[in-house]
Amino acid sequence: MFFEPSIERHKNPERKGQIEVICGSMFSGKTEELIRRLNRAKIARQKVEIFKPSVDKRYHEEDVVSHNETSIRSTPVNFADDILLLSGDCDVVGIDEVQFFDEQIVSVAQKLANKGKRVILAGLDMDFEGMPFEPMPKLMAIAEYVTKVHAICMKCGDLAAFSFRLSDSKQKVMLGEKDAYEARCRKCFYEDKK
Repeated sequence: MFFEPSIERHKNPERKGQIEVICGSMFSGKTEELIRRLNRAKIARQKVEIFKPSVDKRYHEEDVVSHNETSIRSTPVNFADDILLLSGDCDVVGIDEVQFFDEQIVSVAQKLANKGKRVILAGLDMDFEGMPFEPMPKLMAIAEYVTKVHAICMKCGDLAAFSFRLSDSKQKVMLGEKDAYEARCRKCFYEDKK
């Protein structure tokens, strides 16, 4: 479990920014962990702003919602730069489904952290082919903290780090849930990928 390094940073006028990345496969609890951290920041009376890509309307038009139906209010945005305009004077910025943003999200995260904000990003670290899912690798490289969460393999029950697509679609971005994806361990992922 991740514990915030300095929960009282918002009281310091010369606060230091930081970037935290939560990554993993589908159904691993990335959004659940993001919501947990953001709620803890709210309990600490920090000003929190939450964003998600506007293309993600799987559970709700506006709210960030986990697979377990835990939710938190958010602002859908079309472009990463919108986050800079909308984050205002908040202490903490949460961003879900980061893999749906373009490379600009890396620069946005840097700018926010350099302004003294705590930036928490959650997203898939690998695509359906088991390859790094940009821009996540770049975000992981510049982050002070990286948390990789794991799902349970839906085939054998072992720890899962891969998102197996159940259809033959080769489209890089394809929104879906349990009807379209399964969490898989390495062995089960590559056995069925042949």
